[in-house]
Amino acid sequence: PSYIGAEEWKRRHAALMTISQIAEGCAKVMTKNLDQVVGMVLNSFNDPHPRVRWAAINAVGQLSTDLGPELQNKLHHVVLPALASAMDDSENPRVQAHAASAILNFSENCRPEILTPYLDVIVGKLLLLLQSGSQMVQEGALTALASAADSSQEHFQKYYDAVMPYLKAILMNATDKSSRMLRAKSMECISLVGMAVGKQKFRDDAKQVMEVLMSLQGSHMEADDPITSYMLQAWARLCKCLGQEFLPYMSVVMPPLLQSAQLKPDVSITSAGEDGESDDDGVETITLGDKRIGIRTSLLEEKATACSMLCCYADELKEGFFPWIDQVATTLVPLLKFYFHDEVRKAAVSAMPELLRSAKLAVEKGQAQGRDNSYLKQLSDYIVPALVEAMHKEPETQICASILESLNESIQMSGTLLDEGQVRYIVEGIKEVITASSNRRTERTERANAEDFDSEEDELLREENEQEDEIFDQVGDCLGTLVKTFKTYFLPFFDELSVYLTPMLGKDKTSEERRVTICIFDDVAEHCREAAVRYYDTYLPSLLEACASENPDVRQRLQFMVLASVLSLVVLHLGLILGRHCPDYTM
Repeated sequence: PSYIGAEEWKRRHAALMTISQIAEGCAKVMTKNLDQVVGMVLNSFNDPHPRVRWAAINAVGQLSTDLGPELQNKLHHVVLPALASAMDDSENPRVQAHAASAILNFSENCRPEILTPYLDVIVGKLLLLLQSGSQMVQEGALTALASAADSSQEHFQKYYDAVMPYLKAILMNATDKSSRMLRAKSMECISLVGMAVGKQKFRDDAKQVMEVLMSLQGSHMEADDPITSYMLQAWARLCKCLGQEFLPYMSVVMPPLLQSAQLKPDVSITSAGEDGESDDDGVETITLGDKRIGIRTSLLEEKATACSMLCCYADELKEGFFPWIDQVATTLVPLLKFYFHDEVRKAAVSAMPELLRSAKLAVEKGQAQGRDNSYLKQLSDYIVPALVEAMHKEPETQICASILESLNESIQMSGTLLDEGQVRYIVEGIKEVITASSNRRTERTERANAEDFDSEEDELLREENEQEDEIFDQVGDCLGTLVKTFKTYFLPFFDELSVYLTPMLGKDKTSEERRVTICIFDDVAEHCREAAVRYYDTYLPSLLEACASENPDVRQRLQFMVLASVLSLVVLHLGLILGRHCPDYTM
């Protein structure tokens, strides 16, 4: 407080920058004192020095990110008018631009019903900023308009006719090298506005926009041109907006997109024992074993964006994506093990079931260019084992859960096209996942018992265990799908898995582990019918014992699931007895 009230502007500036810097780490304390913290920052919006005003806006933007959505829900009535007023500071373009950009931070954690009442004022001021002579101010306005449209969705239709002519004018006229980022942001804004208002409203303007993008696509652009990355994302948003109407443009979009997805990482390898880090901000260094690897991140970001866009096109166009499935599969399957960049792997993982879904729909609807189920099996034979192998080697638990989710969807798409060898490979992979997960939990228990264990470490362990629960939840979904697909033919594999599953019903396991295990047994009882009776004597005591937890919350959570499973087993057992002794009885 003494710095906030100091005469020297640098002290006031320092206080506000400090609040920005510590907001994330001190979020719990700051949230408890939200009114006082935000009030102190907003008072500085009227500071006589423009750099202090800039720092106050910066702090509000950071607080909106780190303390949201509480800040947005509770203090929108003071924050948004303050940001709107700051946009009037025409003598200080940096302040204006930053006030506009802070709308992005506020909007990201904001419900449409909170933002909508302020849109008349905000959009009106942003339109004035778009006509500013300062490119920095225009860029800030474009960022804010894109965010406002994305957050308010259909509510933005009211402003479309006023906004779109300005956006198209910038896209078509910002052609010199110094305006590259301005043009890139206009693409982003146009595509987000289009998605917000929908196809019917956007269709005519979309055709003009795509003509500009096509001409840009065919021109030579420098390697560091930001338009490349923004254009990849804009095309994908346009596809989401227009759906099947986007198909005629795919022949233009796909070649450069595949080229970006196939970019080779710019890597330098040195010994881990060598001193010194790279001075290049664009190079990220990681250590693997005894090697230090330097990777140029700009290429990886473009590669990750391209991979995400390929997944987006497959998801949106469904059977219409069929002509590109083979090229995309051969591009993305190897990237399931691209350990240089997590986002590349995530995108590749997400795309796998979408490719199978596109192929399956194309075959079913007769749009597969003469191909039949043998093509779908060939694609499945390529994708499913690759997912299982990637699952074995994935170092990140969060991505491992995503692989299991994609594997489950891929099994659903493939169905009985999977042969016995592939099912065994999947089951062996699931065994390894359960074992690795159990080992990680044991290691965390040992960490929790260490002398230097503290509350920060406890929070970290809790997050890691939640990720572990997500993995086991996905394991349960995969096994449920296999049981539903193959029914009694899967039981020999289930017998092998029961050694891994039965211990998960123990009192020492988490409620989530027990819940998922009960669901798995319930699927077996439901889909394997009389063949499941052989598990009756083995699992009924374990299921009943799962109710006996000393923790009342755990007990309450499990009892319904246990009851459902027990009843299904009991009814099944009695039904078989009645069926044998009462010929007229039907289950």
